[in-house]
This record gives sequence, structure tokens and C-alpha cells, in this order.
Amino acid sequence: MNAANTHFVNQTNIKPPFPARMKTIVFGMGCFWGAEKCFWNIEGVYTTAVGYIGGTTSDPTYQEVCSGLTGHNEAVLVVYDQSKISINDLLAIFWQSHDPTQGMRQGNDRGTQYRSGVYTLDSEQYDCAQDSRRQYQETLTAANYGEITTEITAAEKFYYAEDYHQQYLAKNPGGYCGLGGTGVTYPH
Repeated sequence: MNAANTHFVNQTNIKPPFPARMKTIVFGMGCFWGAEKCFWNIEGVYTTAVGYIGGTTSDPTYQEVCSGLTGHNEAVLVVYDQSKISINDLLAIFWQSHDPTQGMRQGNDRGTQYRSGVYTLDSEQYDCAQDSRRQYQETLTAANYGEITTEITAAEKFYYAEDYHQQYLAKNPGGYCGLGGTGVTYPH
């Protein structure tokens, strides 16, 4: 896709190369417009971008992903400075910003592209994500929520979404966002 390389909100690059000290992780939390907004102003986050991950086709379009035939998830790429924000802090934002027990949906948004997912780029992220899921499950269970359906896997290729999706809610402040958490605080 021909997404612009300049972040609309913070004016950083959304495509690599990124500064050497940065790490990257990808989150799926439902509609990627709201998911991206959860991270772009967080201290220690260098940049964010929306795109598609976890499917079977190369260079998918939004229409193809919405068809449910590609297997891709709408996701947000988060590039962060680990000396300023920890992976555990990012995971806390992830867990608290959506309902990870809803399966293939978030609120009124339904389909495989709206599933909850953590797509890791190294073993530390993977282990932290697994541990955080166990911790949050205990807290959710105590609050009478069901099982977490979040997939946690090594990140495959991330495909940038079309330019008009990048930082959509900053460009369109009144735009739709169906993202909502459970109200249950992540224990950290």
C-alpha cells in the first residue's frame, strides 16, 4: 500500500527504518482506528501505524480483509522506546482498552478481522504477553468475565493499510470507534 510515511499526529516515520533503540510489537483489538489512538500519545511510543496481519494473502486491501476471506486481522503497529516504556505497560494498555473475551468481534464490529491478538517480535515479548494473559484472566474471572480469546503468536508480515486509515481518528475526530474495554483494571 502507498501509505504516507509521516505520522499525522506526531510527525515521526511510520515505516522503517526506525531509530536503533526502538522495538516493535503489533496488537489486534477490533477496529484499528481506535486501537491506534490508544497508543499514539503514550510517553515512550515513537510511532504507530495501522495495517493487516495474520492472514494468508499478500498485500491485502481493506475490502479484501473485510470480506473475511484473507484471514488477516486489523492491527496496530506500535514502535516504542523500551527505556521509556516497558512491554508490560503496553500490554496493560492493550488489555484494558478492549474486551479480549469476545472472540471474532469487538462491540458491534464482527468478523475475523476484529479478533484480539498480540503479535510479538521476540521471545521476551511473547513470554510477557503469555504471562499477562494469565494474570488478566484471573482478574477477569473474578469479575465474572469469560475466557480470553486473544491469540498470541510470533508476528508474521505486517501489511500497512491504505493511507486514509492511518491515524484516522485524528484526521476525522468525529469518526466511529466501537472500541471499549471491560472496565476491569489490569493488575500491574
